[in-house]
Amino acid sequence: EVDILVGTHKIVGDKVKFKDLGLIIIDEEQKFGVAVKDKLKTMKTTVDTLTLTATPIPRTLQFSLMGARDLSIINTPPPNRQPVLTEVMTFQEDAIRDAISYEVSRGGQVYFVNNRLSNIKEIAGMISRLCPGIRVGIGHGQMDGKQLEKIMMDFIQGEYDVLIATTIIESGIDISNANTIIINDAHNFGLSDLHQLRGRVGRSNKKGFCYLISQPISLLTSEARKRLEALVQFSDLGSGFNIAMKDLDIRGAGNLLGGEQSGFISEIGFEMYQKILNEAMDELKEEEFKDLYDDRTTETMGAHFVKDCVLETDFELRIPEDYINNVSERLSIYQEIDGLNTVEELAQHKQQLIDRFGPMPRVVKELFRSFELRWLAESLGFEKLVIKQGSMIGYFVSNPQSKYYDSTIFTQVLKYVQRAPMNCKMSEKNDRLRLIYTQVMNMDQAFERLNEISNN
Repeated sequence: EVDILVGTHKIVGDKVKFKDLGLIIIDEEQKFGVAVKDKLKTMKTTVDTLTLTATPIPRTLQFSLMGARDLSIINTPPPNRQPVLTEVMTFQEDAIRDAISYEVSRGGQVYFVNNRLSNIKEIAGMISRLCPGIRVGIGHGQMDGKQLEKIMMDFIQGEYDVLIATTIIESGIDISNANTIIINDAHNFGLSDLHQLRGRVGRSNKKGFCYLISQPISLLTSEARKRLEALVQFSDLGSGFNIAMKDLDIRGAGNLLGGEQSGFISEIGFEMYQKILNEAMDELKEEEFKDLYDDRTTETMGAHFVKDCVLETDFELRIPEDYINNVSERLSIYQEIDGLNTVEELAQHKQQLIDRFGPMPRVVKELFRSFELRWLAESLGFEKLVIKQGSMIGYFVSNPQSKYYDSTIFTQVLKYVQRAPMNCKMSEKNDRLRLIYTQVMNMDQAFERLNEISNN
């Protein structure tokens, strides 16, 4: 009997049943938790979902950037709108008085956002003292519904010059005559909240002003300072997406598979997170979904039974400061080297460094050789390589049921050990098969020893 149902979270409840749900539109998506959004997905498998938000939650934005969800951006503002001038300042009575007096003198009205009920009346008294003759109203969520409605209607009709309120005015308020907003303790608000509050002003052809009152910049946390700087930097019309991207950068993408809508992956970095995620997926393919992926795994892996060999050594493997003195440049080069996958790419990158910074010191050459050594060790079936105090120990595949032990590679290793007993020996410790070399004094020697097996 009803074609379109408009409601709050209540319509997601178990008691509400839909006959033929085809489209869900979620407005102010940032106000919804993961549980509610996941519940909406389960209402019907073929339902189309459209979420609207000025500043998406980091987790939601990350989904869109990954391509898991489609993304549309509305950058075009309504006609005759002007950007809201945003300014950060400390609590100064003179500045507050001037901002209110200027707005009232041009026939406008002012929002003063104070999210603490304990001192909201003190703020009202201060404004009345600073600006005699100014009509001040107070509105917050703990007031009686009818009383709050009367306050808001009186403000709309121009009965008050200043409305002191909590974040209750954050959304759903459209008063074209209110063009100045003062936000007290702005450093305690989230980036999304601040952007939404700023959006309450400048909704006509008049210039809007947003004043963010905070502690001195030197006393703020790094995140709070970044939030305020982002608001000032991105104050142009249609800059909501830039603010959301900054929020993602500040707070992190959260848990894509869980409920956390923001946060970093234990500070391990996105690349490491992707690497761990891929390893977990490969593990599932090899164990729980082995039958499904068996043929594909054989095709893609070929003769490689180890995906990543861990190298432990007491050799110096680094880029020294006297070779590349810029810290960020060194970190960037470390990342670039770590992303290389072939000997050809490594040689090309090595030549580029020589062209840019001159002949390589020994420790840098050892660093590059360590990558070749790891790749060679992986191809021979070593999961771990320890080179310390002149000896090298290679640990074979830890799973005794692995097909590696029936492969031609392992047979090749056994033949090499039988032919060259003076160079190495094979032993077992803690149910782990190892190959031990002595007299390994540098990376080149380590590489030569393992290369002998390949050429055997």
